[in-house]
Amino acid sequence: METKTKKTPRLPRVWEALLTFLVLIVIMAVGIIVFKVNPHMPMFVGVVGAAIMALLLGYDWETIETSMKDGIYRALQSIMILAIIGILIGVWLVGGVVPTMIYYGLKILSPGIFLIAALLICSITSLATGTSWGTMGTMGLALIGIAQGIGIPAPVAAGAAISGAYFGDKMSPLSDTTNLAPAMAGTDVFTHVKFMALPTAIAYAISLVFFGVLGATFSTGGSGDISQIDIMSNGLKDLFTINPILLLPPVIVIVAVALKIPAIPGITLGIIAGLILGLIFQGNATLGHFLDAGMNGFVSKTGVESLDSLLSTGGLMNMMSSISLTILAMMFGGIMEATHQLEVLVDKLLKLVKNGPALVILTEFTCLMSNVTMPEQYISIVVPGRMYAETYKNAGLHPKTLSNALEGAGTVTSALIPWNTCGVFIMTTLGVGVKEYGPYAIFNIVMPLTVIIMAFFGLTLAGEDGKRLTNRADRAKVAERLKNISNEEHINPVEA
Repeated sequence: METKTKKTPRLPRVWEALLTFLVLIVIMAVGIIVFKVNPHMPMFVGVVGAAIMALLLGYDWETIETSMKDGIYRALQSIMILAIIGILIGVWLVGGVVPTMIYYGLKILSPGIFLIAALLICSITSLATGTSWGTMGTMGLALIGIAQGIGIPAPVAAGAAISGAYFGDKMSPLSDTTNLAPAMAGTDVFTHVKFMALPTAIAYAISLVFFGVLGATFSTGGSGDISQIDIMSNGLKDLFTINPILLLPPVIVIVAVALKIPAIPGITLGIIAGLILGLIFQGNATLGHFLDAGMNGFVSKTGVESLDSLLSTGGLMNMMSSISLTILAMMFGGIMEATHQLEVLVDKLLKLVKNGPALVILTEFTCLMSNVTMPEQYISIVVPGRMYAETYKNAGLHPKTLSNALEGAGTVTSALIPWNTCGVFIMTTLGVGVKEYGPYAIFNIVMPLTVIIMAFFGLTLAGEDGKRLTNRADRAKVAERLKNISNEEHINPVEA
């Protein structure tokens, strides 16, 4: 009997790998910009395109399916954390934890320091909820209205609100992007957040100074119309018992980060604390309410539309959109890695890289171009993350170096692209376009530059032991490894 010989897969040509990415870029652009759909189905079409290319390269279906499962497996920790965070948000909302954080954030507002107050309010709200969109669509919108009442131009107010919202989105352990970046790089969320703290604090300090100086140039003699803030504050007090003790659950999570407790038990401690304090302080809340909110989220009924929009969120099911997109993106990444399509592209790009700072610059540039060509914030973290994870490892750099670079550009630059989903959302919600608010979204502009500049001093580079590479000799060792990597032929050229 004649046995059928199995076809030997061949290595991809550069143009074939580029074609796979082109399919994803085009379908993402058409789906998101033209048809205004969520990125999930365009991402699935990209997976199909990658699978077809893999078949053309000679891979059998069993291998392709295994590569997709391997890709998903790498993101399982992130998926579990996203699910648990959904539960935490629901519990913290019912328990009054998030409303208490927002309430005290609103008390910061003063017409005399409006821009700094707007930055701080949106920072606190975004840290508490983990969502820049939710913050801009509620607090940001209210602040735009107040700004007009005290003579501050809408683009300037929008810049302050956006800067604060993206600071929280970048640093909050509740944010999906904050969990995606370390998952793609190969580290945990708490290690990632701690390493981001220094460059983010510097970029935030620059933002505070910028808005402090800019705010002084505007007349703030009048009290302005702060009625919207009063309405939101009263709405929170009417629906929840507000007490400073309810700030304890987020403090517990922060302490867990400091004590290096793993992410899942650390977040679970926050859930337990929120549940116990919620049962004590929110007299109308029963255990059943907490269980339902953990599953389906919380539905706010304060009667204040902007407040109800912000607080009606959370729950395991509301996190499924982020989880499903992560799964689809990792299916794509798994195929691209297993078939060496990522590798041939990375090899070409690494010819330009001779040291650690250059690798960080390349990573951030790739994130920016992902936001431009595949206009979706998640994709700008997932795709570059999988592209460069192995290179950072081989260069002797800790994965948190990569995750910091991903968030330093992928998360924040999305708001600076007019056709990106984030830019479109801000324009639709705040009524101010990127051209107008862009120059004032100072945190989004300064953040990637801060990461790059600090890389030259080793402050955003970490060695295999996790320590910052402030010693020139240590950075030289990384540079030597990268030179060897760039000079090697990892992929044997395939003759056309």
